[in-house]
Amino acid sequence: MNKHKYSEIFTSIQGEGEYTGTPTVWLRWFLCNLQCSGFGQKVPEDPSTHVLPYEEFDISNIKRIEDLPVWSTGCDSSYSWAKKYRHLCPEGTAEEIADKLEEQLVSMHDKHPTFFNEHSLQYTHFCMTGGEPMMKRTQTAQIELMNEFLRRNNVPMFITVETNGTQPLAEDMAQTIMQYVYSGGEWFWSVSPKLLYTSGEQPAKAIKPEVVKSYQDISPRGQLKFVVSNRKEAWDELEATVKLFRDAGVVWPVWIMPVGATVEAQSDDDMRAVVEETIRRGYKVAARVHCYIWGNKIGT
Repeated sequence: MNKHKYSEIFTSIQGEGEYTGTPTVWLRWFLCNLQCSGFGQKVPEDPSTHVLPYEEFDISNIKRIEDLPVWSTGCDSSYSWAKKYRHLCPEGTAEEIADKLEEQLVSMHDKHPTFFNEHSLQYTHFCMTGGEPMMKRTQTAQIELMNEFLRRNNVPMFITVETNGTQPLAEDMAQTIMQYVYSGGEWFWSVSPKLLYTSGEQPAKAIKPEVVKSYQDISPRGQLKFVVSNRKEAWDELEATVKLFRDAGVVWPVWIMPVGATVEAQSDDDMRAVVEETIRRGYKVAARVHCYIWGNKIGT
């Protein structure tokens, strides 16, 4: 049976966007096609100025992903794709991963490992993130995992995939999603395109409206979520990028999230300025609620 690499499995809430506050079981896959080294940098678009603490961090005494810090510059989840951290990340078959996920579903009120909570009469959501969950090999892993959930008669009613929106949808993956949606499940695309003046990624590599439109064609529920810094260049780039997605036929609501993966970054002047500008432009504001609650802690 195939073994699939992932970085962590945990229970928390959804901290960003449409389903903020919803109890969620998380699966963070390993591997990504982008690095987003510009996040939190003074000049995101200039790689020569970037400070990347994940590259210099001493991991000789680190045994678990959960013991790593949350980086204030560069990608805040670099441990989910950087080769340096690969040995810390587990791997498992679809059956083994499903076992780990179901362990997260047992609560003090509900001893049955199902996504429907018999105490609250509500569903726990399932979110796959990364890394980049739409990498080709990870799409294969998702298909196997969905088949395993089906075998167990424990298919999640609500699934969110957090993606950068650059990876083409494989035909067998599209079929799996369509079958899931047809059976009554909700497959929610949380697409976070990476902007040059915020992430440092070049638009030719990071902005793929036609790919995101293909996602929407398979499952219509979703959102566009942009991380934006308080610079005119970033806002201009945002508007031009939103137009590209609209011209491609992507109709999802736009959420704006200020830069900052740490709790300290959630209350500075730049964040307030971004929120106020977002309101002025008529977009939705996405806060990082998990940062307010748990602080700078991986696995939340």
